[in-house]
Amino acid sequence: MRLTSSICRIRITRVSRNFLLPVVALLACGAAMAQTPDYKVGRPPTAEELHTWDNLVGAKGKELPIGSGSAVEGAPVFAAKCAMCHGQDGQGGVPSEFGFTYPRLVGGVGSLNTPKPVFTPGSRMPYATTIFDYIQRAMPVWPMPRNLTPDNVYALTAFILYKNGIIKETDSMNKATLVEVQMPNRHGFYPDPPQAEPNDKDGTWLPLWEHGPDWKPTTKPGDKWYGPPMAAPK
Repeated sequence: MRLTSSICRIRITRVSRNFLLPVVALLACGAAMAQTPDYKVGRPPTAEELHTWDNLVGAKGKELPIGSGSAVEGAPVFAAKCAMCHGQDGQGGVPSEFGFTYPRLVGGVGSLNTPKPVFTPGSRMPYATTIFDYIQRAMPVWPMPRNLTPDNVYALTAFILYKNGIIKETDSMNKATLVEVQMPNRHGFYPDPPQAEPNDKDGTWLPLWEHGPDWKPTTKPGDKWYGPPMAAPK
């Protein structure tokens, strides 16, 4: 009887130990959370405030909001909220307090395959919706308030497109018309459309250079790098 009782006590002790360890851990976490100081500041964000961050717009423009705007309407908005960084006509070059110059927004169309490419929304971006998306989510920069309305963003997008010679000054951009804009570099990415997933054995994701017009390899098959030298990994 004693032996049996001792064995039972041992088994109970082991079971209790395995059960109590997670319980003790949970109690410790609860105690630590209870001791976290409450500074009585701030509040939970409202649904409207959360929406200002949850507003990604894809290439197909399905997420575009209701609104509209033309370059005519975008000119005063650009002058008030954008020109101090990007220049009066979007030419860029304005120095910042952090030691760099703000980028230009216009020009450079057709320069990407030249020795001196000029990267701007007009010369590089394949979709006009990308311009809208970037303005909506990131502009104006801090410390200016990000209080642009959908109409403002449509108008600013139209202004940039107009300054790049892509649309007319009076063309109205909205959910339906913006996705119809054909950007100069729409078919400048290879393959077209771009790869949906990596397909190389090592999992890399490289453009297929041989899909480009007049492409000629600068190295021989079997070399460590087979393609344009400017794109070779460092």
